[in-house]
Amino acid sequence: MRMTFEPPITWSDYEDIAMGLYEKFGPDFDEGKIYRIRFTDLHKWVMELPNFVGKPNESNEGHLEMIQSQWVYEWRQNAKRE
Repeated sequence: MRMTFEPPITWSDYEDIAMGLYEKFGPDFDEGKIYRIRFTDLHKWVMELPNFVGKPNESNEGHLEMIQSQWVYEWRQNAKRE
């Protein structure tokens, strides 16, 4: 059995977070839904991602906005492939 190493994720790893959220929620969470997410929910979901090691108090509105934007980008990229 081959094991892969997943590096730890922090609040500034926007792309990794977005990919994790896309994997968790899938393509049904479209652009409109992503931009309507409350930051309190987004914060909680990021904290629940595997390999996430950031501390709750290290987050700020700028991080959450960047995560949202990157998640929308991830959704768009995957929508093009389908």
